[in-house]
Amino acid sequence: MSDAETGSNTYEFTVSELSGALKRSVEDQFGYVRVRAELSGVKRVSSGHVYFALKDDQAVLDGVCWRGVASRFTFVPEDGLEVICTGKLTTYPARSKYQMVVDHMEPAGAGALMALLEERKKKLAAEGLFDPARKRPIPFLPKVIGVVTSPTGAVIRDILHRLNDRFPRHVLVWPVLVQGQGAAEQVAAAIRGFNAIDGTGSVPRPDVLIVARGGGSIEDLWSFNEEVVVRAAAESRIPLISAVGHETDTTLIDYVSDLRAPTPTGAAEKAVPVREELLYSVTDLGRRLATLRGLMIRDRVERLRGLARGLPSPRDILGLAEQRFDDLSERLPRGLMAVAQIKAAKLNRLVGGLGVGRLKQLLAYREGQLRSTENRITPAYSRRLADLSARLEASGRMLESLSYTKVLERGYALVTDAGGKPVARATSLATGDQVTVRFADGATAMQVLNGAAPEPAPAPKPVPKPKPKKPTGGSDRQGTLL
Repeated sequence: MSDAETGSNTYEFTVSELSGALKRSVEDQFGYVRVRAELSGVKRVSSGHVYFALKDDQAVLDGVCWRGVASRFTFVPEDGLEVICTGKLTTYPARSKYQMVVDHMEPAGAGALMALLEERKKKLAAEGLFDPARKRPIPFLPKVIGVVTSPTGAVIRDILHRLNDRFPRHVLVWPVLVQGQGAAEQVAAAIRGFNAIDGTGSVPRPDVLIVARGGGSIEDLWSFNEEVVVRAAAESRIPLISAVGHETDTTLIDYVSDLRAPTPTGAAEKAVPVREELLYSVTDLGRRLATLRGLMIRDRVERLRGLARGLPSPRDILGLAEQRFDDLSERLPRGLMAVAQIKAAKLNRLVGGLGVGRLKQLLAYREGQLRSTENRITPAYSRRLADLSARLEASGRMLESLSYTKVLERGYALVTDAGGKPVARATSLATGDQVTVRFADGATAMQVLNGAAPEPAPAPKPVPKPKPKKPTGGSDRQGTLL
């Protein structure tokens, strides 16, 4: 019915008008509010906006954070995190809902972040990501070092300066954000990007990675506590050194990395050794090796000399063979002659009892046997003589190789005393002794001085003049002309 029919003069609103009036009323009344609540149902859409719910134990308030504000967060909003949000209340007419537009969001104190950090740490540890058995050794001297950090901060300068001081290496820098929205994703992408390099192209594959950032608050370092960064570090096939914050700062990437450095400068120190120390160590090892080699050679020489003294004389070894050879050489012709004589006598006895025809046959037969025997004996004799000659020559060569004359040709000398006996000890000589020193090209006589002047040789005795012989006959007086 119309107003005229009902008798009412109340104004009729459209839905849009009423929704607009409510919106203005809510925004005017609650244009600036500060709410402490727990996040629930956090959802980031493709546009960059973040939708969530703020709740306590009795009520729920929808919230939204536009993309520009969400990009400035120093942490990632998650379900269950207690936060303090600042913004205004407004309505959403399309669904008859009211919500809070958040202009600023921060964790509700460090305790909330620490609680979240501890919860995340337990979760990742339960998956085995922090197991010490997964950690790999850092290369002793990497050729290429990959650094994930901000390209504009002091961190990269400190790392490069320390590397140049200790041992200059090829450094690849992957620039990333180290704080704020998107920093965690960029760090994870950089770690995976370095691992994706196969080294066959113009860009070499790093032998070790350094993830570095300077010091800051827990909110500033929060990107390195994100799961995406921790999992990327755990998946890295390249050994990784974490250097986030100062020595007292600890992030989750420190637990999963292969080695934690207290500072970015400390990471450079752990990545490479000191070049000067290596040069000194190599020089010292070379000097010790030369000394030990000399000692070993001298020890082997002494042992060889000791073993040589226990061996029999080469002349004694060859003497028996030479004597046997001489004996066989001397007996062989006599034996041949004796055999021939025995055979001749036997032949004569046989000839005496045979006729002429039978004798001729026997002679022919024996002559054939003799020739056959001669044909067998002559080569055997020649082979025997050749074998004995070869053995004699080999023994002679061995004797010559073991002879002390070969030692003399290498610069040594043989000292014998006046009796011709070799002198083995210097203490067996006295001042003034006459010795003979034999060299490779001859021998010479010498006298032992022992630091004192030699005794003067005795003066030669005068040779008496021969007396004139007396004439055998006549007077021994010569006549005079006066």
